[in-house]
Amino acid sequence: MKQDCLGLGEEGLLHHCFTHRRNNCNYAHQATSLSRMLDFLNSAQRSLDICVFTITCNEIADVLLDAHKRGVQVRIISDDDQMASNGSDVARLRKAGIAVKIDNSKYHMHNKFAIIDKRLLMNGSFNWTRQAVIGNNENVVILDTPQLVSMFGKYFESLWKKFQSI
Repeated sequence: MKQDCLGLGEEGLLHHCFTHRRNNCNYAHQATSLSRMLDFLNSAQRSLDICVFTITCNEIADVLLDAHKRGVQVRIISDDDQMASNGSDVARLRKAGIAVKIDNSKYHMHNKFAIIDKRLLMNGSFNWTRQAVIGNNENVVILDTPQLVSMFGKYFESLWKKFQSI
C-alpha cells in the first residue's frame, strides 16, 4: 500500500534551493515535500487527471509537460478566473497540447486533487502555486485506496463532461 502525507509551505524553501546547491546546479539536494510530490506526479505512465484551482508553480507545470511529452494522457480541469491570472501556467500547458477544461462559472472550481494512472490519489488543501510551496501551510495526502481513487475518478469524469474545453 502506498501512502504519504506531504506538508508544503516549507519556510525558507526558496532560500534553501538557492543557497544549498552544487556548482552550476539550481536544484535542492535534499528531498522536500515539493520534490516528493513531483516524484509522484512524474511516476505517471498512462494518465494524469488533475483538478485544481490554479497552477502557478513552474516546477509542477514542467513535470506535467514532461509527462505529456512521454505520452502520458494529461487532462486538467481548472478555474476560469484563475486561468487568466498573472503567472498561471494553465494556458501554457494547453498550448503545449494538454487537454484543459474550465468551469466557466461565477463560482470557483476549487478542487485540489490529482489521479495518477487510475491508481493513486493526491488530495489536500494544496493550491498548485508558488506561494503555496514557499509560504502557506498546506497538505497533500497520497493514497492508493482503490475505493477512494474510484470515487474521485468518477467525480473527475463528471466534471470533465460538464465543463468546456479551451
